[in-house]
Amino acid sequence: YSYDALLYSDHAVRMTKFARACMQKVAKITKKLEVQLGPGTGDLTMRFGLHSGPVTAGVLRGEKSRFQLFGDTVNTASRME
Repeated sequence: YSYDALLYSDHAVRMTKFARACMQKVAKITKKLEVQLGPGTGDLTMRFGLHSGPVTAGVLRGEKSRFQLFGDTVNTASRME
């Protein structure tokens, strides 16, 4: 394997900390939105599923271009969220 996860023995811990920080930031943003826009507007949430392994990446074109990851690793992480 040549992916960067092997360079860091603590890659799982790093990603978990990143996910937690993202969730905390989203919680702060939704509180701010609810204060500014009124009750019932703070229903924004974020979920994470983490799994490590090989993936294929690409940009999908359409009405809105978006970056997408594909592969069994992504499918497993999706089920874990």
